[in-house]
Amino acid sequence: MPNYAALDLGTNNCRLLIARPALEGGRPSLRVVDAFSRIVRLGEGLTQTGALSEAAMDRALSALEICRDKILSRHVRRMRLVATEACRRASNGREFIARVRKQTGMALEIVDHGTEAQLAAAGCCELVDQNAQAVVLFDIGGGSTEVVWLARSSKKRREPLCASNACVNLWTSLPLGVVTLCEQFGGVEVTSHLFEEMVEHVARRLRPFAKRAGAEQRCANFHLLGTSGTVTTLAGLHLDLPRYDRRRVDGLWMERREVDVVMRRLVTMSFHERVSHACIGRERADLVLAGCAIFEAIRRAFPADRVRIADRGLREGLLMQMMSADQVWGSH
Repeated sequence: MPNYAALDLGTNNCRLLIARPALEGGRPSLRVVDAFSRIVRLGEGLTQTGALSEAAMDRALSALEICRDKILSRHVRRMRLVATEACRRASNGREFIARVRKQTGMALEIVDHGTEAQLAAAGCCELVDQNAQAVVLFDIGGGSTEVVWLARSSKKRREPLCASNACVNLWTSLPLGVVTLCEQFGGVEVTSHLFEEMVEHVARRLRPFAKRAGAEQRCANFHLLGTSGTVTTLAGLHLDLPRYDRRRVDGLWMERREVDVVMRRLVTMSFHERVSHACIGRERADLVLAGCAIFEAIRRAFPADRVRIADRGLREGLLMQMMSADQVWGSH
């Protein structure tokens, strides 16, 4: 089977996923061939200067060169390489994309907020509780946060909610992510009072969307579905993992009280304790509480008894779209 590649260059991370088509239980799926992820902090300082810094661009280019080499070595048949909030917002974002093409030969496209929300939904839909009438999907990024109200399409109300019939009824993109919020409020010494200030700051931005969503239908099985380093970190802490393990985290259900416990634990940890924890580490220690503040604002706006954790998202959405367009599963 042919190999496909999807790359997501965000405000904080550069992520590559190479996969080939597969079937799981008779349903279209992916088999991962290779993957790469590196924290590059492309959007570092962007809120202050409005532009990508030379150091940040150099870090991203170094990671992209590794991605290019992996794509070449895996003989990828088709690829889609996207850049999100940092390149959207930066005054020199398009110049950086041109520099990437010249230096690496890789053609990145800057996708808009709506496309980013749709791709995240496409990548995560398989984790939706099929007995739910609707769910709120959220993707906490480095520079923005996408929040999506997913429900069955009107023609398929009686069918289980899944990738083939899920409809993005409402969505919003908040200009807030772990990097931007951390730069505004700080991320090293975070008191409970400062944490609440961050939560309220996000909540104010979220209220108009929550008000629009208030009329949407829910049911007893309504739940949240989160995809980001924030929620996977919380899951790792909840499971007391000695080191992060995607197999145990992706698809994990967490009850409201379990999230409460691990959130309180994180807020009371010192910066040194965050640095030392295997599921956080030095690169995320100053960002994780900003992410938790965004998550907490979403939880308060959309109360739910459960949240499902997704270690998947935009890249999987890109891959599924390309494979569907090529009708690769039709040959099975």
